[in-house]
Amino acid sequence: MSNYSPKAETPAPNAEQTGGRTPGSNYYLPEGLPVPVINPDDLYGPFWQGARDEKLQVQQNPATGSYQWPPQWIAHDTQSFDLEWVDVEPRGVIYSWTRVWHPVHPVLKDAGPYIIVIVELPHAGGIRMLGNLLGDPHQVVQIGSAVEAVFEHHNDAAAPFTLIQWRPVTASEL
Repeated sequence: MSNYSPKAETPAPNAEQTGGRTPGSNYYLPEGLPVPVINPDDLYGPFWQGARDEKLQVQQNPATGSYQWPPQWIAHDTQSFDLEWVDVEPRGVIYSWTRVWHPVHPVLKDAGPYIIVIVELPHAGGIRMLGNLLGDPHQVVQIGSAVEAVFEHHNDAAAPFTLIQWRPVTASEL
């Protein structure tokens, strides 16, 4: 990883001032990003409903106990269509990460940097999920650090939804 850090024209608010959220917003990233199109009957429907209920849900093959993510119509290990959605512990460890400096959407032009993590869920067969890491965007991130899910409710959206973000867990919280 590079040690390069672009110079900001104005200092970014610190994590204590914003709680890891965009200043002036209740959300981690600024409003104006595309929202998920959620259909309860589609492949991801149970995941999104679980998030609304503050549960982390993934698919599991009941015959083998094998977990899978992202969801598929067919089980990876047996090629059967017999899959269940199960609750898993909303905790994991950072498998990989990157600090994003360049906006990938026009609304993010003033939101950088922010941190994206790949979180491994050891208690769910080691499946991995992608998400934002909450807190100071300049924080030191360590591979293997513990994180837990944070359910960010967007109740004011035309079709309410909940995003799953991740936050570092301190040793005392383990």
